[in-house]
Amino acid sequence: MGMSDYIERLRASIGHEVLLVPAAVACIRDEEGRVLLLRHKEADHLWGFPGGDIEPGEGAAEAIRREVWEEIGLRINPVGLIGIYSAPAYTFAYPNGDRVQPVCIFFDCHVMDGGIEPDEDEILGARYFGPDELPRMRPCCVAKARDALAYEGQPFIR
Repeated sequence: MGMSDYIERLRASIGHEVLLVPAAVACIRDEEGRVLLLRHKEADHLWGFPGGDIEPGEGAAEAIRREVWEEIGLRINPVGLIGIYSAPAYTFAYPNGDRVQPVCIFFDCHVMDGGIEPDEDEILGARYFGPDELPRMRPCCVAKARDALAYEGQPFIR
């Protein structure tokens, strides 16, 4: 889907300056406990968890349901909070120079229905990874993956 109208309006005012961006992110596991990661076009082809920006007028749970449906065609239900990730160390720049400091709400999710069908405009691939086979990711996603694999019901604050 790319940049929302809301973010475009903000960018018109601030240019490439760091922007705090609230996001909802999903941890979806297979039967073996591996986590689903997506290879994103606009993230320098790095792998990361499904999810995206929370839009004005939308709650985090609604946002994660929408994002996962749009990105990969799964209907999910958030059932727990794995963590919140907002450290300045997670700031990054998109290829166009836009810098963001994400404030990610990372949900443990169950799949309700659907099949993994990546949106080829945004997503280059989707697959499940175990702890010993994690691909190249941004630092925030590395922290989320580590926490998702260690999650036992107590949320992490990073």
